[in-house]
Amino acid sequence: MTQEIQLNTKNISLSIRREDLIHPFISGNKFRKLKYNLLQAKAENKDTLLTFGGAYSNHIAAAAFAGKEHGFKSIGIIRGDELESKIAENPTLQFAQECGMKFKFVSRESYRQKTEPDFLENLKQEFGNFYLVPEGGTNEYAVKGCEEILTKEDAHYDFICCSVGTGGTISGIIRSILPHQKVLGFPSLKGDFLKDEIRKFVQDQNWELITAYHFGGYGKVNPELIAFINQFYKENTIPLDPIYTGKMVFGVIDLINKNYFPENSKILLIHTGGIQGIQGMNLKLSAKKIPIINF
Repeated sequence: MTQEIQLNTKNISLSIRREDLIHPFISGNKFRKLKYNLLQAKAENKDTLLTFGGAYSNHIAAAAFAGKEHGFKSIGIIRGDELESKIAENPTLQFAQECGMKFKFVSRESYRQKTEPDFLENLKQEFGNFYLVPEGGTNEYAVKGCEEILTKEDAHYDFICCSVGTGGTISGIIRSILPHQKVLGFPSLKGDFLKDEIRKFVQDQNWELITAYHFGGYGKVNPELIAFINQFYKENTIPLDPIYTGKMVFGVIDLINKNYFPENSKILLIHTGGIQGIQGMNLKLSAKKIPIINF
């Protein structure tokens, strides 16, 4: 589903692809990323999915439900050993647990070793012969799934914009664009390292990362962003998550106001889901006495 967004100024067409509506629990890019990973796990006769994520991870929630829906056991390696005693206070982990996911909580220091052979071997010794889904779901199968976000009907757009976490979604989109189109990625993390991650999957050059709208880094928000998300919903009845899509949409509209895009540009925004994380974010905002997201 694609919705047009009304702009008060500028001769620019702005639309948003509602990937968040694909599935009630495996929404947006998580649905795309898991699609071919689940097929591969079945082809390898694996009965257990093992993956990684943080306290309010969209990926953890989606992988847990996908495991339940498709007949897999699921294991989540969770960043932050202090969370083990706080599952009941965490909507994302509580949901994943209700879907049958088993957790292993590790320190942040240990979590940084999640791609190391010795770390993975220890997990195999503990949990057996699982199918490994990387943090955020990004691998070649995930990129293949994200290639399916764009369709033939999207040929008239000049710019495709999406948020960037681990680089899988934007890589799939870059692979599927036409020669006249350009992809703009809006990282939710600080740093330039994502360019190298994306280049592992793509050779095309018609893309750019816009790094000015991370709002301080992954999981960081401020009252300006929250106010924007609430106002955007009031005007368009489209919910935006504060970690990914909210920052991307804020950035695109700011760039429109700064005349970044040529006149008559047609822009497509990709809504990558993540709405499940809002409940957890609101708990954090309330604790800091910051206005919450209201839909």
